[in-house]
Parts: sequence; C-alpha cells; structure tokens
Amino acid sequence: MSNSLFVKICGLKTERDVDTAVAAGADAIGFVLSDSPRRIDAATAAKLCGRVPENVLTVGVFRNETLQDVRSLAGDAGIRAVQLHGPEDRGFYDGLASGGWTLIRATAFGDPVPRYGEMGEEILLLDAPVAGSGVTWDWTRKPLADPGEKWLLAGGLTPGNVRTAIDAARPWGVDVSSGIEQSRGVKDPALITAFIEAARARS
Repeated sequence: MSNSLFVKICGLKTERDVDTAVAAGADAIGFVLSDSPRRIDAATAAKLCGRVPENVLTVGVFRNETLQDVRSLAGDAGIRAVQLHGPEDRGFYDGLASGGWTLIRATAFGDPVPRYGEMGEEILLLDAPVAGSGVTWDWTRKPLADPGEKWLLAGGLTPGNVRTAIDAARPWGVDVSSGIEQSRGVKDPALITAFIEAARARS
C-alpha cells in the first residue's frame, strides 16, 4: 500500500472500474455484498478480486447481515477485509477475528465522536448519517487523530471537495462511492482517476 494518504474506492461492480482504480493508485477496493444498488454476488466479487494485486486491499462491505452470512460471503468472495455498516457489537467483531480479515468499522459521525478501536477494528470509517447518500458532514469537527490511529473520512466526497476535506479533518485516509458515479450505482472511470489524483494532490 502507498505510504501517502490511504484511498479506498468503494462499490465497484465491473472489471473496467476495478482496473481503473488499480491503475490510478487506489490502496483499497470495496465490493458491496449486502442490499444496495451497488451490490454484487460473492462469485462476481471473487472474479474481480482476481484482478487486484496483492498490495491493494480488497474489502467486502456488509450491512445488517448475520455473523454466519458475513463469514460465508467473505470466504466465498476471497476478500481480505470486512467492513461492517450496522449495529454489530464487540462480540460480532470478535467472531470475525479468527478469519484473518482486516476489520473495518463504518459508523456515522456524531456526538460523542466514535472512538477508534473500541470494537476491535483495525480501521475506523466515519461516514455521513446515511451511508452512500453522498451527503457531507462537518469535517472540521473530527479531532486530529492520535499517532497510529487509522481512520477514513467518508460522506459526500467528490474530486472537487476531497482535498478541502482532507485539509480540514486530516484523516489517515478517505473513502468514496457515490462521489465517483455517473448515475446511482454506476461508476465513472474518469471520476475515479480524478478523485485519487485530487486526494493525493498537495494543498
């Protein structure tokens, strides 16, 4: 993975989009395996994972699935990280710990600010109240991360605003899905490339 800002491109469904993200320098690629306009099945995810080099993290995104289903789908898809968007408790995360996946906890920003690592996750993703909606939140309200704290900024990011958001919140990395789409669930290769270039640009 890159030593610079960590960039995750999420909700990819096609070989073209995966190849574009890899070529542009994405650090992680997300595949949605739960109900969503961006959902793909485990077999499709497995095929797409086969196009991703080892230095790029493949992520399965789940919402409101049972622990058994997450473990089964993640295994079938061959992804290397599990991202949870839901009310899962510490026991749920502990139940995934033996699977060898990097665990990502996605949660809405609010008061109090979610604490990094409190569910045993390795990466914390702070999102808008409605994930995938393209709605922004007040990025300036996140305190600077402690050393070693891996947190991703998400929610309403686009090629046009990502650099401003990074400068305001100073996250370890960023995550985008709706902000690189030409229509809901359909990615735009040019926007994928533009987003990564903008995120990595020096302010």
